[in-house]
Amino acid sequence: MKIWIAVTCLSLLFAPGSRLLAQADQPPKPTAAPSRAGKSQTLRPNIVMIMADDIGVECLGSYGSDRYKTPHLDRLAAAGLRFENAHAQPICTPSRVQLMTGIYNNENYLRFGVLDPAATTFANELRAAGYATCIAGKWQLSGGFDGPRRFGFDRYCLWQLTRRPSRYPNPGLEIDGKAFDFKNGEFGPDVVSDYLVDFIKQHRADSPDQPFLIYYPMIAPHWPFVPTPDHPDWDPTMWRNKKNEPGGYKGPEYWDAMVQYTDKMVGKVVDCIDENGLGESTLVMWTGDNGTYESVTSKWRGQDYQGGKGKTTDNGTHVGFIARWPGVIEKGTVSDALVDFSDVFPTIIDAAGHQATAPKQLSGQSLLPVFHGDSDRRKKDYIYCWYQRDGKRDQASEHVRTDRFKLYADGRFFDTQADLLEQTDLSGEEMTPDVKETYQRLQKAMAKHREKTLLHDEDLARRRTQVSR
Repeated sequence: MKIWIAVTCLSLLFAPGSRLLAQADQPPKPTAAPSRAGKSQTLRPNIVMIMADDIGVECLGSYGSDRYKTPHLDRLAAAGLRFENAHAQPICTPSRVQLMTGIYNNENYLRFGVLDPAATTFANELRAAGYATCIAGKWQLSGGFDGPRRFGFDRYCLWQLTRRPSRYPNPGLEIDGKAFDFKNGEFGPDVVSDYLVDFIKQHRADSPDQPFLIYYPMIAPHWPFVPTPDHPDWDPTMWRNKKNEPGGYKGPEYWDAMVQYTDKMVGKVVDCIDENGLGESTLVMWTGDNGTYESVTSKWRGQDYQGGKGKTTDNGTHVGFIARWPGVIEKGTVSDALVDFSDVFPTIIDAAGHQATAPKQLSGQSLLPVFHGDSDRRKKDYIYCWYQRDGKRDQASEHVRTDRFKLYADGRFFDTQADLLEQTDLSGEEMTPDVKETYQRLQKAMAKHREKTLLHDEDLARRRTQVSR
């Protein structure tokens, strides 16, 4: 009976026309925009960007895992495009800042848990271009109740916006400017995904001609690893009386359950899009924000693969990246193109037929040529990474890489395919002509980015002291 009452309350809370989803002033209606790749589009697409929290490439069935069940993500990949060489930053905030702004961290990252108030996000751009915008999931970027709106989102349902209560059983969330505590056995990922489903349905009913942008930075499967509502050990009373989220719960016992529930939530949102007749007009992208937590070791492609979250080795950065856009992306495509999170901003802007306000500031390159099967038009020969969790300019790690070779700013050079954990430095070894050519090319690329790093050091060090969490 208690669960029935909780479900009933939630349905009233998020029902179309409810106070939480009441219509605000809407941006102007869109006009038709042509595709930049030459294929006709009568309307600009809806865009859904999903980013799971702490899940590496080794945990996905479509990438070769036979350990975990991810049928919804596997189906998404089969219906679209799977990138083999996609890399995030080593932990969450750096990835979020880079993804949302399209700029490498050496040029705009301040510290953990902060997005520079002066930053422009892809949501700012698309809202100005007439898109309805919504974010739901994990925030972790400061800014208070008005932060999401200042960064371009009309609607939001977020965890870790102004506080850090439970994110899983009996969660605390901030929803469109107000704090809500759910104490009747709700599960955070369910509440968040319900909000998105209701946003999609309501928008479909009220503004069918206006495109929308959804950014879904998922809460799961980041620790604490706990039983989900689909697991026999699920306890709807867990943490009901806790004000703040308890620490610990980092063991791998419930990791399988967390992965499966993450996959289920992706399926829930994508199914809602399709069931409301929006599948053909919606670009859906999915990725993970960094590698899996280090307590989890998985079998992947015949060998043990330990999670490397927080490390610059491949097990800390190599993530899945999937895109589905019917009529544009051919089903079952696999791409070797290099992708990092700076590419998301220009991809979203390009897909919307919009011109970025300051395109020269962007670090990334649009993925639309790859979507259209014309990878040769996208010239991205390497990926760059600047990483220091707390933004300390003199302590950062920097590297540039191809799909195989990685060069650090301190001169270390590794073959990541043969040496996942980077234990054999090749910089002083004899190299084949091909490897030497790659090494020299990466040296030039590193020099270019080091110059930019030094150019921004003083200003960002100063701003880091001026902008608080």
